[in-house]
Amino acid sequence: MRPEIQGIVESVLYADDLDAAASFYQDVLGLELVAEHAGMKVLKAGTGQNLLLFDRAAAEVDKDLPGGRVPGHRCDGPGHIAFHVSFADYDRWLETLKSHGVAIASEVRWPAGGRSLYLDDPADNVVELATPGLWPNF
Repeated sequence: MRPEIQGIVESVLYADDLDAAASFYQDVLGLELVAEHAGMKVLKAGTGQNLLLFDRAAAEVDKDLPGGRVPGHRCDGPGHIAFHVSFADYDRWLETLKSHGVAIASEVRWPAGGRSLYLDDPADNVVELATPGLWPNF
């Protein structure tokens, strides 16, 4: 029998200006910076979940660490990440983004009752703030 995946520990987005991207996620979305290394910043994105921001060029090279080698990786074009937000906070998020001068690219009302709003981060990654009712398991 196959073991069960327990969740996602980290998601990665890439940026040419790592500091601008990190500032957006910290200042606008309120994520806490929990670690940083050359070419990478780690932000807490919920209990046991992390958003890793990588300098696009630096991420392509293998990294030898004391415990082993982390293979290089990359993404061409904009990436996408969706953050879980509550129904109760959805309108407050719209106000918060507006107060930071962030343009909303799109809003969607899903058939199961969920709502999503989409925006671009400074590296042109597509960020989604989604309420429950988006997927059968969410």
